[in-house]
Amino acid sequence: MAGDDGGFEAATGDGLLSNAAPQVRAAEVRVALEGLLQIRRLTHTGSGDPVAVPAAWERRRPVRAVALVLEAAGITPSAVDAAGRRVATGFHVREGERPGTVRVEWVGPPGGGAAQDEERALGGCAAAELGRLGWEALLYRGPRRRRFLEVEPLA
Repeated sequence: MAGDDGGFEAATGDGLLSNAAPQVRAAEVRVALEGLLQIRRLTHTGSGDPVAVPAAWERRRPVRAVALVLEAAGITPSAVDAAGRRVATGFHVREGERPGTVRVEWVGPPGGGAAQDEERALGGCAAAELGRLGWEALLYRGPRRRRFLEVEPLA
């Protein structure tokens, strides 16, 4: 998915279905994640593994950073059509209630069964490289008993 400037944009679950062939999109995601990890290596000033600490760029744009990690882990994002109707089941990343946090939900078209799959799917999202890459994901139950992850940078 292209951003406003025509560059790579991580899928947050709010965009249209990608027209790119799956192998092309997977390659774009790999390159974007490697770029992110290189930013971490170049800007890290503390001790320890620079790959395990979100960079300042990510802390300013946590929705994009978390979406990239999820997509790079092979988890499918949700999608909408041109009218904004949900047409695909998958993760949906948006700003959290507290600054610097994001909320990850498992959503899909009405009647598509996303609610029945959300605990398993969100567990997969939480296990998908987030911790290794410096993000803490906690599972909560919200209104209407729907589950979601709250994700924030470690340290």
